[in-house]
Amino acid sequence: MPMPDRITLRPAKPGEGPLLSALAFRSKCHWGYSPAFMAACRAELTVSEADIANPARHYHVAESGGAVVGFYALERTPPNHYELEALFVEPKHIGHGVGRALIEHAKSHARRLGAMSIRIQGDPNAMSFYLAAGGLQVGTRESASIPGRDLPVFCIPLA
Repeated sequence: MPMPDRITLRPAKPGEGPLLSALAFRSKCHWGYSPAFMAACRAELTVSEADIANPARHYHVAESGGAVVGFYALERTPPNHYELEALFVEPKHIGHGVGRALIEHAKSHARRLGAMSIRIQGDPNAMSFYLAAGGLQVGTRESASIPGRDLPVFCIPLA
């Protein structure tokens, strides 16, 4: 499937938590994880209304043709850094530029907020994506969903 004709990025709206949660789950499923693995990740993939309303978090969605095709979330981590808490794309749009539009928007948004860098705990399947976006692998971190599973951690310098 080609890249959507036009992608619009906007802040997430109240009431979109269930929509974003379902999108995150579908996106994670794209990588072929087992049902047991996905069940263990459900809580971590859930976006609550409190998450969207939290002033320390910045949720933005990508729309195309009136449909949400992806989203990201940034969270401030003092002093002047942000963590990419989420970046998910509808499976049929993976590999067609939506993720690139989201990460570039996240970088620009974080710069406007005064961030010096963005830290990312990424899925191993997204390693090449984050490296291509300017990320440097700086270590690993244990998954919050799967005990004993270490995930790569990246840093994208913004200065």
